[in-house]
Amino acid sequence: MTQQPFVSTEIATQPDLWRQVSDGFAQYGGALPKAGQRVAAVGCGTSWFMAMAYAALREDLGQGETDAFAGSEFPADRAYDAIVVISRSGTTTEVLDLIRATDVPTIAITATVDSPIVELADHTIMLDFADEQSVVQTRFATTTLALLRASLGEDLSKAAADAQTALTIDVDDLAKLEQVTYVGTRWTVGLAHEAALKQREAASAWTEAYPAMDYRHGPIAIAQPGRGVWVFGEPPAGLLDDVNATGATIVHQADLDPMASLVVAQRVAVAKSLALGLNPDQPRSLSRSVILD
Repeated sequence: MTQQPFVSTEIATQPDLWRQVSDGFAQYGGALPKAGQRVAAVGCGTSWFMAMAYAALREDLGQGETDAFAGSEFPADRAYDAIVVISRSGTTTEVLDLIRATDVPTIAITATVDSPIVELADHTIMLDFADEQSVVQTRFATTTLALLRASLGEDLSKAAADAQTALTIDVDDLAKLEQVTYVGTRWTVGLAHEAALKQREAASAWTEAYPAMDYRHGPIAIAQPGRGVWVFGEPPAGLLDDVNATGATIVHQADLDPMASLVVAQRVAVAKSLALGLNPDQPRSLSRSVILD
């Protein structure tokens, strides 16, 4: 590509967007679930991984029982007080079908003003300023998660500052790794899955993701020199020693908020894509939204 891909520009806007939704939380917060409510968070692809992160974090912060589902796997007969549906396009078939089929109050977070989800959901939070031209999602997903973190009472100022730092980190050597496995614990498991997806989408790369404690139950067998293990959050005791013994490269940006480490992973995916002569804005076989007949 002769010009900078859209996704690179979009990645660079994330620190400001996180500050924007954190500072302006009051205008969105009234629609989001209240402490004590039993909540389901739903999405597809990247949006599912953000739902996973939100669900685990909400429970860990004592806000109430929270489950996360891919849109196609939502259990229609399970009781909830509210369903948070994340969809950048607002057109994804599985989430629209879910909203039509449920009597539970739905809160949609989307980036598309005139999408069907706006009419179908009981409440809509519009993040159109975080929409993207690239098929590959970056800033909409993280801005949504920043908003959800703010709704749980978290201060996002350090995360935004760390994301600014993440934009300056040299990623060339990381982009040269043959294979990377991403691991996390609790809410950062969703981030691990999202980081792996970015490399698969943008660079057609072999990546995997697991809960960190489960990594030693098989996946560590592929670790070797020239490959990497990327750790989000605090690693379980002994994990880094075990990975070191394999010769694999450990990526553990302990000083960064885990969402900022995801920004670094996004940049690695783009760098790897460009090095392979691919177009990170338009991955093969992908479109902005999956709409089924």
